[in-house]
Amino acid sequence: MKQITTCCITLLFCFYTMHIAAQQNQYQSAIIAFYNLENFYDTVFHGKNDDESFTPNGAKAYTSTVFNDKVLHLATVIAAIGRDVNPHGPAILGVAEVENDAVLDTLINHPLLAGRGYRYVHYDSKDVRGIDVALLYNPRYFKVLKSRPLYVRLPEGAKEAPYTRDILWVTGLLDGERVHIFVNHWPSRYGGEKKSEPGRVAAALTVRSFIDTLIDHDPMAKIIVMGDFNDEPVSSSIVKNLKSTDNIQSIKMGELYNPWCAPYKKGNGSLAYRNAWSLFDQILISEGLLDKKLPGFFFYKNTVFKQDYMIENSGAYRGYPMRTYSGDNYRGGYSDHFPTYIVLLKKAL
Repeated sequence: MKQITTCCITLLFCFYTMHIAAQQNQYQSAIIAFYNLENFYDTVFHGKNDDESFTPNGAKAYTSTVFNDKVLHLATVIAAIGRDVNPHGPAILGVAEVENDAVLDTLINHPLLAGRGYRYVHYDSKDVRGIDVALLYNPRYFKVLKSRPLYVRLPEGAKEAPYTRDILWVTGLLDGERVHIFVNHWPSRYGGEKKSEPGRVAAALTVRSFIDTLIDHDPMAKIIVMGDFNDEPVSSSIVKNLKSTDNIQSIKMGELYNPWCAPYKKGNGSLAYRNAWSLFDQILISEGLLDKKLPGFFFYKNTVFKQDYMIENSGAYRGYPMRTYSGDNYRGGYSDHFPTYIVLLKKAL
């Protein structure tokens, strides 16, 4: 009897393994991710619109040793995102809080990432802190056709500076399919959520206007809107101004589907502040990526990516994302945000 039971278990295991392999062989996957890299500066002070504290002689004693440690940590996380689904990791990775091309070059050429051959799209903007968004992509999966920065015109009094970070628009071919990607880092909540809200509304309307143009041309255009929005999935800027919904069954023409509402309502987040979790880091998609019957990629699932080594393990911020600095004290962490990603699938040929 024991031999028969063991044989049955073995057969069941083999069948299960074969079933999983068959499922994997039926579909191709693409990982689309976003990561706020938290103050990813070089060590040189470039003058106006730069943070002097991130220099060797600045308040944070930001030396080349610290910078290289930061690069190692960021590369470690990026190398691991989505590896359980696709061994090549993110096909597309939007990033925020990068200073310039130099830091991006250092990152993509790190030994943990160099084998993927990542390239990037980046434009300098007028942000008062000297930080921008960028798009990293694996040319094995994605080919850039066009790109441009989108200027966000802020209403008077929305924030101290008259400008904010540009939004990056990139269009290209994801395994031969035309997709449009918007990488965002909307104005922060500095000064209070309500007082600063008009800045985020202005950013939302900037993206929305561009999306409307795309939808007018192609109602089923495949659009991905990602970023650190400094607002929750249920905030007015996301729901009303960007025009999003969490109801995949009744999405209207032109609306974006936001898969992050459910995790947010369950208390999950990508960053923490004053003992409360927020989910500012989101990836929204258009209707064209929802229909599994259409040819090409479709949305499968979304995840906040976090590993034990990325989490603060002591002190007042225990359980939070382990950041690089706590004030001016070097913590040797990764970022004050966890990355997020979605998985797209399409039937294998």
